[in-house]
Amino acid sequence: MKVLLIDDHPMLNAGIVSILEQTGFFTVCGQAESLEQAMSIIEKYDALYKQNLPSFIILDMLLGEDNGLDFLPMLEKYCHNKKIEGKPVKKPPVLVCSALGDPFKIQTAFKLGASGFLSKTSGKDELLKAIDTILGGKTYISGELNIKLEENSSLYAKFSKRETNVIDLIKLNKTNKQIADALSINLRTVENYISRIYFKTGFSSREEVQKF
Repeated sequence: MKVLLIDDHPMLNAGIVSILEQTGFFTVCGQAESLEQAMSIIEKYDALYKQNLPSFIILDMLLGEDNGLDFLPMLEKYCHNKKIEGKPVKKPPVLVCSALGDPFKIQTAFKLGASGFLSKTSGKDELLKAIDTILGGKTYISGELNIKLEENSSLYAKFSKRETNVIDLIKLNKTNKQIADALSINLRTVENYISRIYFKTGFSSREEVQKF
């Protein structure tokens, strides 16, 4: 099974390659240190193997100046546009790896189509378990990260769905105008939602909301 590794840490990459190839089942077909390199490898692999993409992708969330999560919609679009007999090419499952355990980032990864989220502190056994779980058609998230995700969900319970949408967009550094456009509401309404969020949290700045 062919695996594409997207990570800008050479020593870590070497360790993952060794773990995967020692199984005798996985072969790392490419290594990329940026989103541009990753898409280039996919395009070359696609052309070489006639639209058969790598079977599995391991993605670092932080790639220098790139946000690794931006790769997920890029891959989605690529597979959608590459049709065989009128049907989109099947998208390979993606396991996101990160040293950061921000619940918002985890939620965002899954919303964008990730199949799993693994802490970089995980060992060999958990890496292989995560891959096996995902290839079995299920999602995977490290135990310690799942606890944080559940805690974050309980914190969000006090907000309405629209307030949650506004919080998510603030965390993505969107301006009030961009939030209004994204949610198809006017600026005054956005300001009202932000006031409610401040009231419910006791926060007084966007920076505090971004860290929430």
